Amino acid sequence: MTKLLIGLGAVAVLAIAGIWWMTRDGARVTPTGSGTIATASGEFEAFPLPGYADSALPRGYKSYLIEVEPGIKIHVLEAGTGTPVYLQHGNPTNGMLYRKIWQKLPTDRMRLIMPTMVGLGFSTKIPASQHTLENHMRWMNIALRKLNLTGVVYVGQDWGGAVGLGALMGSPELLKGMVILNTGWTAPREKFELSRPHAIAATPIMGELLLENLVSIFDRLRETQGDPASFPPEVAALYKRPVIDSGNKKGPLALKRMVPTGPDHPTSKPMSEIEAYARTLNVPTEIVWGMRDPILARALPTMKAMYPQARVTETQAGHFLQEEVPVEIAAAIERVVAAAATK
Repeated sequence: MTKLLIGLGAVAVLAIAGIWWMTRDGARVTPTGSGTIATASGEFEAFPLPGYADSALPRGYKSYLIEVEPGIKIHVLEAGTGTPVYLQHGNPTNGMLYRKIWQKLPTDRMRLIMPTMVGLGFSTKIPASQHTLENHMRWMNIALRKLNLTGVVYVGQDWGGAVGLGALMGSPELLKGMVILNTGWTAPREKFELSRPHAIAATPIMGELLLENLVSIFDRLRETQGDPASFPPEVAALYKRPVIDSGNKKGPLALKRMVPTGPDHPTSKPMSEIEAYARTLNVPTEIVWGMRDPILARALPTMKAMYPQARVTETQAGHFLQEEVPVEIAAAIERVVAAAATK
């Protein structure tokens, strides 16, 4: 009996230690660049990409870091010159999500700015508790202001919607046009579940166990696509490796938990502010939507109602439509850039 009790005690201690390890907040991990790189906005900390990332991108890009607060750095990919186009990804990807669209755009006339949200890609990784919509909006706004841009056409998807538009809300003079991709910025009026994986993520311990340890969020991204083959392992690795290799993989789960589940959720207040700002906008706007998105396809009517004059392109793509329909997205960007130039 004594041995049994000792054994059970050991198991209990190990279980408690395991739970502590899984639910720990995580440490800040700040990237370090090498030298400086000159841009049209001035000099920034150069950040050479590892080979697997560099080989996946078109030539002629710039890769650098912008320190937005002490120890908080945003990684930026930039290509081209001309009208600034700010392309914001969401969870759990990074700025490389726009690589196919960039190949379809005239970079002799457009300056593509593709920043990565804190906690993902090659940007600073932070403790899970610091992932709040207010923080992400503030950090991205500071990055945009440090770039000293004017006349920006904005493109946003997933969390890139609320974070990107929230960042621009802090500097409203910047925004001259929008291309909206599978996203949302309306605050829930009642209890709300975006998807079953988001509900699992919101469950303490269960979220860490299933989505950080037993299953990789990155390895399931293909299931959100219209064509799962658009997300082969080598593409998933573009988003997975920078996070895993950093030693802090808390970002993707924390960002899922940032999705509001009702009016009392901490994200609902800033989301309602973004929604109010979004309803005031009167700039050239197009909507490109993936109708086979299991997460946000159903949000299209809400977005169409908010922008009834916007041209809408419905596609058979899934959630990460940048991987599936870059031609359609690039065409929308070109039209909005042209329309914004005449305003």
